[in-house]
Amino acid sequence: MLFACGASQNDAKEPRTAKEKQMQEARANGELDAPGKKWGGWRYQGDRGDCFFVFGRRCYKTEDTACKAAHCKAPAKCTAIGAGPATMSCK
Repeated sequence: MLFACGASQNDAKEPRTAKEKQMQEARANGELDAPGKKWGGWRYQGDRGDCFFVFGRRCYKTEDTACKAAHCKAPAKCTAIGAGPATMSCK
């Protein structure tokens, strides 16, 4: 392989912009997936049609059942965060 102006093969992998450097560091730290990774399948355990609330990776149809699964010390401290499906949290 030939490189112009005395560039070496290692220079070809070096990031050229701050964004490229940031992305390269994020991939090295495991924060991002490798480029071109294909995703498929259902990410939660349970039926898609009944997945309104999530705790961990498990789906629940009602907020009460999701709160019970979260094992919050007080039921009043169980809250739903976000939507589609909402994530249960003990606050």
